[in-house]
Amino acid sequence: MLKKKEIEFKNELNFSKASNFFIKKNWDSTLVSSMKQLNINKNKELADYCHFFRGYSFIEKKLFKEAKFELNLISKKFTFYSLVNKNLGDASIELKEFEKAIIYFKKIEKLKSLNQQGLKISLIYQNLGICHLHLNDFIKAEEYLFKSLEILEIEKDIINLFCIYNDIANLYYIQYKDQQAIPYFEKAYDLSKKTVDFDIKRKASLNMSVVEENKGNFKKALFYRKESAQWKDSLNNQSKIWALADYEKKFAVAQKQKQIKVLEVENELKNAQRNTLFFSAIGLLLILTGGVYLYAQKVKNGKTILRQKNKLDELNATKDQLFSIVSHDLRSSVNALKNSNSKLSATLENKNYDELNHLIIQNSSIANGTYSLLDNLLHWALLQTKQLYFHKESVHLYSVVQQIEYNYKPLLLDKSITFENSVSKNIFLFVDLDSLKIVFRNLLDNAIKFSNENGQITFSANETDSDFCQVIIQDTGIGMNENTIKELLYEGELLAKKGNSEIIGTGLGLQLCKQMIKKNSGTFNIESELNKGTKMILTFPKTK
Repeated sequence: MLKKKEIEFKNELNFSKASNFFIKKNWDSTLVSSMKQLNINKNKELADYCHFFRGYSFIEKKLFKEAKFELNLISKKFTFYSLVNKNLGDASIELKEFEKAIIYFKKIEKLKSLNQQGLKISLIYQNLGICHLHLNDFIKAEEYLFKSLEILEIEKDIINLFCIYNDIANLYYIQYKDQQAIPYFEKAYDLSKKTVDFDIKRKASLNMSVVEENKGNFKKALFYRKESAQWKDSLNNQSKIWALADYEKKFAVAQKQKQIKVLEVENELKNAQRNTLFFSAIGLLLILTGGVYLYAQKVKNGKTILRQKNKLDELNATKDQLFSIVSHDLRSSVNALKNSNSKLSATLENKNYDELNHLIIQNSSIANGTYSLLDNLLHWALLQTKQLYFHKESVHLYSVVQQIEYNYKPLLLDKSITFENSVSKNIFLFVDLDSLKIVFRNLLDNAIKFSNENGQITFSANETDSDFCQVIIQDTGIGMNENTIKELLYEGELLAKKGNSEIIGTGLGLQLCKQMIKKNSGTFNIESELNKGTKMILTFPKTK
């Protein structure tokens, strides 16, 4: 169970240490690691385990008051709470708090799954019997001790069976029921012969010597006294033998460590000689490699500088072309607006209202075109300097197209162009809304500009697969040839004025559209035929 908890809380290093020390019975280290865990983490489950480790460790160190303090901090939801009660009972017996011990052991007695937590009901009965014996409640003591005896005789646990025989014998002995006590002392003595534990043999012999003394059979009593002394000597000798064996083991380890150190020194000398030759060769190789690398780096840097210079020249050329074309368009628009305003003044004086209406519409068209150019220029500049903010979200395509249609209604009516929104109302795109509107406005503006009067513009959509949707903007305008399409699709290409200078534009709006479509993880393509119209095909990711 502890190994599972270590895996579950593998990031809690102090808990893992405390658990390992606890399993290895290293009580001092268990106390240190568990206290560190309690200081840095307030997880209740881990705290219960740490308090349990500490309580058990204090019992092993014979610090029973400290043990009870730690064990009482454990919540009743703790998986091994029956073990907590058992340890509290053990500590209470050591502190001679027998009534409290009985309360703890009675709680365990009621449980049905003791074996699953490593508890034996026979030992619980034995402890209850001992507590009642110390409280002179001999009837209860006899009841619990015999319950324990019945189970232990089935289990054939020699050590605990020896202890229960002694406890029953003492129960009768302190009540002066010698005839009932003596058979159990004898059973304990006979059982001690089956064990190699010298301390159990010593206790059994000592008890029999007391029994024989009380009978007045001093010769037998002396025999048992001598036997007890022999077992005591054997116990002492065993301790000395173990101590000597431990010392010999430590001495052998020390000698082996000395030999290892001598070998390590010799190996270090050999390694130093070998390393000197090795590093000398490596040094020469590094010098040669360094020279080759520096030369290659110099060549590479030269190529990089040349490439950057060419790119910079290209960007400067694009910038100059852009400013030239944009300034030309702005000058043309402002000049047209100036001439139109002059005509407007003259028309007002003549009160020619039909002509006046025509000029107002013309002025509005010029102003809209100029605003569109400046708006595209601003967004293009923001894109180039990476200042344009993109926030992708779920967008209802039909509603966006409907809004764009409303904004361009006057221009559509002016040329008597029919607008059709064939987009399904169930389509949602995952894009940046503002950039999508800029794309649609530019493409619709171009479609109107290049359409004849009484033409038609259609927005439609095809769901190509589960992830992407195709948006098609189709007009019945003048169309374009293959060369123009290639120039428009080429990245960064700006169109110079060609042919009809009032129709062909800079291509800035379309370049802006391509960059924004790319930012939205989409694609862009053009299909067109002269005098038959144009299809702008856009692909965007759908909302999942």
